[in-house]
Amino acid sequence: MTDMPTFDERLARARFRAWHRGTREADYMIGGFFDRYSADWGEDELIWFEDLLAEDDVEIMAWALKTQDVPERFQGELIDTMMKLDYVEIPR
Repeated sequence: MTDMPTFDERLARARFRAWHRGTREADYMIGGFFDRYSADWGEDELIWFEDLLAEDDVEIMAWALKTQDVPERFQGELIDTMMKLDYVEIPR
């Protein structure tokens, strides 16, 4: 029998995946979003984000930049918050 990961373990895994996307731009956008907003998340928000992480970076970034329509399954408050891009901090 496999133990199910705890919420905190899943959150830690999501944080790692958010910051290790493969491109610096995606890391800043997706990782920055996670860092700024995940402290207030519950189960539903984490499930949404885990599903989002399964998508291609190019798609996620296009949705956040409003250059592509967001699929219905991702529409709502979280993607609206991501579209604000007020969390992206690029170190100098």
